[in-house]
Amino acid sequence: MHVDVMTTPQPLQSTGELARRTQEVGFSGLLFTETGRTAYLSAAVAAHAAPGLELSTGVAVAFPRSPFVTAASAWELQEATGGKFRLGLGTQVRTHVVRRYGADFEHPGPRLRDYVLAVKACFAAFRTGKLDHHGQFYNLDFITPQWSAGPIDAPDPKVDVAAVNPWMLRMAGEVADGVHVHPLGEPGYIARHVIPKIAEGAQNSGRSPDDIAVIVPVMTIVGDTDEERHRERELVRASMSFYGSTPNYSFIWDEAGFEGTTARIRERQKAGDVKGMAAQITDEHIAAFATESTWDGLADALTAKYGGTATRVVLYNALADPERFERYGDVAQRLQR
Repeated sequence: MHVDVMTTPQPLQSTGELARRTQEVGFSGLLFTETGRTAYLSAAVAAHAAPGLELSTGVAVAFPRSPFVTAASAWELQEATGGKFRLGLGTQVRTHVVRRYGADFEHPGPRLRDYVLAVKACFAAFRTGKLDHHGQFYNLDFITPQWSAGPIDAPDPKVDVAAVNPWMLRMAGEVADGVHVHPLGEPGYIARHVIPKIAEGAQNSGRSPDDIAVIVPVMTIVGDTDEERHRERELVRASMSFYGSTPNYSFIWDEAGFEGTTARIRERQKAGDVKGMAAQITDEHIAAFATESTWDGLADALTAKYGGTATRVVLYNALADPERFERYGDVAQRLQR
């Protein structure tokens, strides 16, 4: 099991030091989300600062960038890392894509499927000089040596997608190389939906499910005292209320036995009551959706929850307290043995 650290992109001046430290304390890799800063530039800085560290976007927003532009960025990062870059893509939500990025969003699932295939067609074109992709949303058939990145001495980058609902998980199994599970992806959801739908999609395209990585972000509550764990528990409670406010994710709560959680969170959200949102996440929610442990027991607790399903575990909140980062690194090394 590989263990990565999740981070939002920081100022580029500090990204190199973060990458070096991540490598030094023993993590497999660094995963960059994309919010107000781009994931690709951060990955580029990290690639030069910490050679050998595995890097990934988790996830970069797909639709505002053309597939060719995305493919070219991923290609350069794959070259810079010596084959240790994974391209993680997601749809984001309509409001962000249309009103912030000014891009098209209609039919996001099929559009992302076509996007992934277009990106892979660009990878092939960089090697062969021939670009030939004709899909429902993207048509690419022109490339010249001047506008091609050219071959690299590394395999094509793996292309992963963020997926939550059964259709998207099945699509990932058909055309992607990995799935970014949602941060609310507790083990029951992974067993009910993620694994079987990936397998179904893989079968549809004549692939082995073992070839599709399952990338799972995990929220941890770890400490050797009640005070330590209480502080982290409240941070996790707030994070869960944020993710749990999205209607498309409500079925995950419901199937885990917490019916109506999203509706209650959204009621407080509409009232502008952030503390009230967090209050809807009970300790029972946290026990099911997070991993709580002492430091000595964390590796075993994560193995028990995700050892049979996750290819990569991504520690969601390992960077919340810089003084504890090395201890998380020790846990990562135990999981990677």
